[in-house]
Amino acid sequence: MATEETNKNENQNQPDKGRRETLKALATAPVLGALAYGVYKKKKYALGNRDISDVFKISGNEASFLEPVKDGQKIRVGIIGFGIRGKQLLRAAGFAEPSWIDKMIDANKANKKDTRYEQYLEQDDLNIEITAVCDIFDVYGEDAILAGSNIHREGSNGKFGKAPKRYRHYKELLAAEDVDAVIIGTPDHWHSTMAMEAAKAGKHVYCEKPLSWTVPETYMVRQAIKETGIVFQLGHQGRQTDCYQKAAEIIGNGLLGPVNLIEVCTNRNSPNGAWVYDIIEGSSPKTIDWAQFEGPEERVKEYMDYMKKYNLERYIGPEERSKFSLERFFRWRCWWDYSTGLSGDLLTHEYDAVNQIMKVGIPHSATSSGGVYFFKDGRTVPDVLQTTFEFPDHNMAMLYSATLASTRNRGKVFMGHDASMEVSNILQVTVDRDSTRYAEKIQSGVIPTDDPFYTYVPGQSSSDSVTSPTELYFAKRGLLYTYVNGKRYDTTHLHIREWLECIRQKKTPSCNIDQAFEEAMTAHMGTRAYLEGRTMYWDKDKEEIVRGEFS
Repeated sequence: MATEETNKNENQNQPDKGRRETLKALATAPVLGALAYGVYKKKKYALGNRDISDVFKISGNEASFLEPVKDGQKIRVGIIGFGIRGKQLLRAAGFAEPSWIDKMIDANKANKKDTRYEQYLEQDDLNIEITAVCDIFDVYGEDAILAGSNIHREGSNGKFGKAPKRYRHYKELLAAEDVDAVIIGTPDHWHSTMAMEAAKAGKHVYCEKPLSWTVPETYMVRQAIKETGIVFQLGHQGRQTDCYQKAAEIIGNGLLGPVNLIEVCTNRNSPNGAWVYDIIEGSSPKTIDWAQFEGPEERVKEYMDYMKKYNLERYIGPEERSKFSLERFFRWRCWWDYSTGLSGDLLTHEYDAVNQIMKVGIPHSATSSGGVYFFKDGRTVPDVLQTTFEFPDHNMAMLYSATLASTRNRGKVFMGHDASMEVSNILQVTVDRDSTRYAEKIQSGVIPTDDPFYTYVPGQSSSDSVTSPTELYFAKRGLLYTYVNGKRYDTTHLHIREWLECIRQKKTPSCNIDQAFEEAMTAHMGTRAYLEGRTMYWDKDKEEIVRGEFS
């Protein structure tokens, strides 16, 4: 008893000590870790006998997602594009290549902590049938057939179901009567075109981000989706990250005070992270439909005219486009001829998270700089990029900074007058020492300012199954997995599940065409600012990008 009383007195005299010990204990407890320190003792939020519920109020609720209906209609799905992301999308829908299953089983045998296969088996049955697949590379096309028929989620020696039909042209797939909905996992320059044609064919659409390759087609695809009324979901799986929902609650409750600056970033440091992907065995002019990859001549001309309109001829390669190139086919993200660069590929994830949390909409202006500073491999898109977005209506700016040649850890940080919040696959709030809201509590020693005061760790768990630097990058941003009622889920799986349930329940997905339009225009503003070397402005009344004077 004497020892307990002594410890109690010591902790009261050292206000941070007891808190640190509590946080340390919570950080190692799987169940309490999901609630973390912020929901310690339910809603009281007290340190010892010091109650702060009068200034820091937040629920202990977990994230909520659209739940599947029982005995819902089976949806017949086709997939267009079965490259790196296409494979991930179909796995998230419940259909994996047998060879991938083999690798996951072997990985678990080598390391029992690698539970990716177990987690895949536990993934919900989405009640869909893969009836059609399309890829212009024969190897990918055959892989897609095997994945679509792998209804029991087994390896190479498993029993397979009915094989989906493979189409060599996406228009043939869209015309198929046994396809209700399509997943589009193609290179960026095809996203809007295929989404528009799918909508006009009456097919519901899940389209990988970004929404569009050029500004003009952004308006066109929005019009097509709205006119046809199909259910559209853009592939920003961060919409299913529970930390983002908690972050929205914290900001909505004013716990950070006025937020005037947000910093988001991309830091990767590997060839794969810089889009230098492997050349797949068996690829040649005989197995790849290069003309279809490039697109119809009139469409290519439209793009050329679009770039020339803004004096950007130096960024396009009409001669190179006509030549068959394995590098361009597999590493298309490195060239503006097919890509949306860092803005469309990686910035959009960060922006969409901010838009989800704060509903900022399209920025008033964008200013960019950067260049190809490390990967001197002939690419035209930058590997270093900085963009400043201004939101005067929100009294706020957002800074995006990226390098593909450094893995220095930098978080997604919301800076408020009273506290800052860093959001990734966990969430931490640190009170500002000069806060107005918390001034009295800081002065009395109730609230510390040298360490995070509130930490939210959803479903405290190891990340041993994250193996590559690129996977780690996405995992830290909450883009690989999240937790629902203590169960770990692939966020892409939840995002596809939401889309399918919206089809069944006649609801609107979280990343619908309006959210997608905001994402696309924001990314285009950043890209145009970089390409033209001037600030770009958004005229919200006319809904158009306006060029500023040269910087």
